[in-house]
Amino acid sequence: MGSASFGAMTATRENEARQLALHVPRAPGRPRRLAGDDPTTDVQPVALVQVDTGLAHLDRPFEYSVPTSMATTAAPGVRVKVRFAGQDLDGFVLDRRDHADHPGRLSPLRRVVSPEPVLAPEVLEAARVLADRYAGSLGDVLRLAVPPRHATAEKALAAQPRPRPPLPVRSPQAWSPYPAGAAFLGHLTDGGAPAASVVTLPSTDPETDWPSLLAEAARAAVDGGRGAVLVVPDHRDVARLEPALTRVLGPGRHTRLTADQGPQARYTAYLKALRGHVDVVVGTRAAAFAPVRDLGLLAWWDDGDDLLEEPRAPYPHVREVILARAAVHGAGVLAAGYGRSVAVAGLVDRGVLRPVEAPRGVVRRAVPAVRVAGEGHDAERDPAVAAAHLPSIAWRTAKEALVDGPVLVQVPRRGYLPSLSCQECRRPARCPTCAGPLGLPGPQAPPACRWCGRVETGFSCPSCGGLRLRSSVTGARRTAEELGRAFPGVPVERSGAGTVLDAVAASPRLVVSTPGAEPVVPGGYTAALLLDAWALLDRPSLTAGEESLRRWLAAAALVRPGAEGGRVVLCGAPTDVPVPAVEALVRWDPAWFAERELDERRGLSLPPAARLAVLTGARHALEAAVGELDLPVAAAVLGPLPLGPMRPGAHTGEERWRTVVTVPPADGPALTRELAALRARASARKDPEPVSVRVDPPDPTT
Repeated sequence: MGSASFGAMTATRENEARQLALHVPRAPGRPRRLAGDDPTTDVQPVALVQVDTGLAHLDRPFEYSVPTSMATTAAPGVRVKVRFAGQDLDGFVLDRRDHADHPGRLSPLRRVVSPEPVLAPEVLEAARVLADRYAGSLGDVLRLAVPPRHATAEKALAAQPRPRPPLPVRSPQAWSPYPAGAAFLGHLTDGGAPAASVVTLPSTDPETDWPSLLAEAARAAVDGGRGAVLVVPDHRDVARLEPALTRVLGPGRHTRLTADQGPQARYTAYLKALRGHVDVVVGTRAAAFAPVRDLGLLAWWDDGDDLLEEPRAPYPHVREVILARAAVHGAGVLAAGYGRSVAVAGLVDRGVLRPVEAPRGVVRRAVPAVRVAGEGHDAERDPAVAAAHLPSIAWRTAKEALVDGPVLVQVPRRGYLPSLSCQECRRPARCPTCAGPLGLPGPQAPPACRWCGRVETGFSCPSCGGLRLRSSVTGARRTAEELGRAFPGVPVERSGAGTVLDAVAASPRLVVSTPGAEPVVPGGYTAALLLDAWALLDRPSLTAGEESLRRWLAAAALVRPGAEGGRVVLCGAPTDVPVPAVEALVRWDPAWFAERELDERRGLSLPPAARLAVLTGARHALEAAVGELDLPVAAAVLGPLPLGPMRPGAHTGEERWRTVVTVPPADGPALTRELAALRARASARKDPEPVSVRVDPPDPTT
């Protein structure tokens, strides 16, 4: 156990000791008061505090004495200010004790920031599990879990919740297509902890679409006297889910918790869950730690979306946060999505989650008809088809579908011509300064580097000497221009970076969108064109096929069922060889694809069939760090391999290198403990070139 005093510090901590205030040793027992100071309380006078030092080697609780004036307010879970290393730092009280483990005199708590116990015991326990799993520090996880305090929010919100109105009478409709749906909901209502992965049917009916499915699952938990947490990738998904929750639960029973709300609104939502004002919290990553009382269900939507992965250390995925919290609370778990990620397939394979799927006949009636147009353009093209740069089957499909309603066009890249290559040899065009990709930002703009911004006025291919450039990938802006010429008189709307549309009218129009920015249409699109399939499939990524299928399914799910004329055309996919992701889309069988990918990764010892850590840094620092590790016998070390410069414009001597360490799942805890010790040693030494550690990234190749 640590202490904010000298005590019997070892020689290796002398530098740290010189920064701390000197304390006078004494015999074990109660903390001694100092003359003129606020006397130490007689009731549990020792507070165990998690100090937010930001240093890995100091990531442990420290003991402080509790002054009499704070005897009742310095309760477990509250925020405090403490003196540490000559400065006042934030911390959380983890526990109160009668006696200190440290024999020296303890520093007193400086101040109780707020008497609100914002760190719930269950959240603290889950945070410890996550810190261990990701080789991170508890302090880092707590910064993600508990939002910053906002004093006005604390005062404005009533301390006690008001009585809530009765739940509206209704039967679950969204779960009726799934044979196991009634059993899952019933188990939740009875206070059980079912865990399921549901491959969700697409629906253009608000009563049976995916927001209603999640809302009805939350209703089952509320019916049993418990609460629920629902996590979705972004604010647009939250906006779709909230009306469903109001419809299913009635008003006043849920709150929204997202990182983009602003300090007061976010903290108010957190307090509403903590004080029991609401039964259900819906939101983005920030909602995964919401301290809902009597938690009965934790659910998340679209596991493969990279927005569910925390970009700050220790980089936990919402999936792991939810699984950790469910184990602590004894709550149910629901992973839902149009597809099934390989990570979720691994949980299904291990029996952690039970698969919930609709019969094949029901699936066929609910999904649109899918056709594959191939990689090139059909030979018999009229000028309009040529202007649109579409296969003729895609052009005909769009023309026919525009009679009845809007047509969605999914383009894998934003911009104008984001990727260029040599006209003669097709080698990708690179910047001579930083080797970044050349692109065309606009119709009148010259080619420029997408990394450093350098304008290229005299391109010469280093491979063949060619002087002309061609487009490799057509962006959303250029596609919108071409479609406007191919379909004169038809309105064309764009949805993408900078201008994301939440919804569009059901009248005939073309909607050009990048993946993830597709607006919703009442009643569904009449057709969807999924362009440049090869641009997604050919990415040098472990998850290229999985991510391609996820994006295609998300767009196709917005189209009317095939029985109502809904059609989807996948353009640019090879037709002469079988491609699993394309087959899964045509058959609408994402579970088959996930199981196939899982089998392949199991044979290659890749996640999720293995635990993996990626170490990144300068080569000499990386090699030294790997040499320090006491790895399990079954560990495999891959690398180091160069990744490129530390920052744009850096010299070659500052290149980043990467080493990948894989172990069998059983050795995962041993690996993370060793990595955590490595980080602590580097922090204690104040290494000038620290090595970053990331455990189980979704894609270790990037």
